[in-house]
Amino acid sequence: MESETNTATLDAFHRGRFHLVQPAARGHRSGIDAMLLAGAVPDGFSGDLADLGAGAGAAGFAVASRCPAARVTLVERAAEMADYARRSAALRENNAFAGRTSVIEADVALAGKARVAAGLADRSYDFIIMNPPFNDARDRATPHALKREAHVMEDGMFERWIKTAAAIARPSAGLAIIARAGSTEEILGALGGRFGGIEMLPIHPHEDEAAIRIVVRAIKGSRGGLRILPGLILHRGTPGYCAHAEAVINGQAALFGD
Repeated sequence: MESETNTATLDAFHRGRFHLVQPAARGHRSGIDAMLLAGAVPDGFSGDLADLGAGAGAAGFAVASRCPAARVTLVERAAEMADYARRSAALRENNAFAGRTSVIEADVALAGKARVAAGLADRSYDFIIMNPPFNDARDRATPHALKREAHVMEDGMFERWIKTAAAIARPSAGLAIIARAGSTEEILGALGGRFGGIEMLPIHPHEDEAAIRIVVRAIKGSRGGLRILPGLILHRGTPGYCAHAEAVINGQAALFGD
């Protein structure tokens, strides 16, 4: 379902179980990446979750929709996108979880006292998810400043965002990241010494094509090593998504099977 005004659309996710107000053209519009990221959170999660770089809130809302005891904080630095998240939370279609969500307007890269003052206190969250901008600055850039901010990666971004995640995570908290496969080396480097027990799940458009995304999951303070899991194949020669991908995208299954 999608209804549109001149500046925003109202979009249904999880087959109508939650709705999102998002910009019609100016900013980042959420889709499958946000749903796959949300699917990395285990079924039955019941703690405090932070969605870093939340945009209009799609991934965080998807977790709140699927996990009825989850408490979700959406962290977004762009005032316009944070406003879309607040508008989405106020929709009557989202009443089931609105009381378990909040929005913090802050830069994920803030550190120390500035981060705490913005509302991101140390050791406050049991799980953290992030869908950072992952287009290289050399890639063809959009002319829209708001969309460019959401899409174009800054130098050292993964290091700064994962440093923040480590600071606000409680001991043994989980972390999930969705990114391009080409960001693997930088992500693993930033996780080192902070998160371990790393699981990497490649996302393939078709079974004979290279991965276009990776979803990385890790645990704060774990000494476990890296496991590369069998990839998720989105399409298997028939129209639409394969069964497991369809279930994850629609909030009916966890991406990692837990």
